[in-house]
Amino acid sequence: MSEVVRFESELKTLLRTGKVIFGTRKSLKMAKNGKVKMIIIASTLRQDLKDDIKTYSKLSNIPVYEYGGSAYDLGKLCGKPFMISTIGVIDPGESKLIEQIKEGTQ
Repeated sequence: MSEVVRFESELKTLLRTGKVIFGTRKSLKMAKNGKVKMIIIASTLRQDLKDDIKTYSKLSNIPVYEYGGSAYDLGKLCGKPFMISTIGVIDPGESKLIEQIKEGTQ
């Protein structure tokens, strides 16, 4: 449970201090160009889109984190009134989320 709480607090810090983009198409396009530093996907994202994101992320050496909740839960966590299935992190700001994902502590 503490991992979920840690992820949620780091995500809120990321949204407050960093720069992100919402949406699968935008995140996928940025991953193809190598312009994002990390991608967060919801567990309810379609499998073909997950595979595309993971493939292009692997080619560009971008870490991918699969959030255990649904797209609705991820949108609610971000404070948005709509579902968010993919978040592309352009600038992490003060968040240590990328380092935690790379270390495998999340």
